Amino acid sequence: MDLLVVGGGPAGLATALHAARAGLDVAVWERHAGTVDKACGEGLMPGAVAALASLGVHPPGHDLRGVRYVAGPRRVDADFRAGPGRGVRRTALHAALREAVLAAGVPVERRTVRRVEQDEDGVVADGTRAGHLVAADGLHSPVRRALGLHRPGRAHRRHGLRRHYALAPWSDHVEVHWARDAEAYVTPVADDLVGVAVLTAGRGAYDDHLAAFPALRERLGGAAATGPARGAGPLRQRSSARTAGRVLLVGDAAGYVDALTGEGIALALAQAPAAVRAVVGGDPAAYEREWRRITRRYRWLTHALLGATRVPPVRAALVPAAQRLPWLFSATVDALARPAGT
Repeated sequence: MDLLVVGGGPAGLATALHAARAGLDVAVWERHAGTVDKACGEGLMPGAVAALASLGVHPPGHDLRGVRYVAGPRRVDADFRAGPGRGVRRTALHAALREAVLAAGVPVERRTVRRVEQDEDGVVADGTRAGHLVAADGLHSPVRRALGLHRPGRAHRRHGLRRHYALAPWSDHVEVHWARDAEAYVTPVADDLVGVAVLTAGRGAYDDHLAAFPALRERLGGAAATGPARGAGPLRQRSSARTAGRVLLVGDAAGYVDALTGEGIALALAQAPAAVRAVVGGDPAAYEREWRRITRRYRWLTHALLGATRVPPVRAALVPAAQRLPWLFSATVDALARPAGT
């Protein structure tokens, strides 16, 4: 086997598709069976939609025209210039990618990696040898930890919670509602369904956090929740490097700052072909340089926004400032909408 991909989420499945297209003998190991749901904002930027289309993957969803910031009575819109984004249920995205992987003849096995070893000629995962291994096993990547690449997080730890509501979308924008200590992201994912994700450093139940957004809660009215609230975090995950010998980290496993700018899937979809190019070229270390280039804009902008919005006066002034400087807000949204790394 040329490449073993550990993790069958969007990052791992996209990597497997690119590997199959490059003519590699590839397999995917995923510890969960079938289609997996998880806490996710579920908004795909236009760059992510284009990256999926290049793989022949067109998940069903709801077109998104742009991003809207909301704080009390204040609101400001910025439309995507590069075409629409798409709100897509995480399960629909996973199912579409998994179907494409299976159609490409790539085996997806329900297996958990417990031991990874490597030598000059390849990697051995639980007795199975491959030329290279891609770890796409998520925020809390066991492979990242096993290889000693994990770096402990700092004190400020944010989490995400998401719930869906049976309700026709009232906007074709992703709405970002700002409160004192949290943000709520409203994403239309179908003609009769919206997802509401809350990002916060505070603890508590989903409904307690939603109470910080009275206008949003009123807008949701008596709409029925279509499932339980799902959580993820801490969101901040750091790695000392993205490669270790013949092992490469892709997606959230490679490190993550925060979901504030909504680029998680787009970043994973850009990292996947970069990892495959490094494998095909026999130069895994080249992926480290590519990873830094691909994620540079995300890391800089997200760190800057997080640092600024931790200061209450700055946080309170964010949406009014975007109203006064709409060109700057539009330019920022446009930068996020472009394919990662461009």
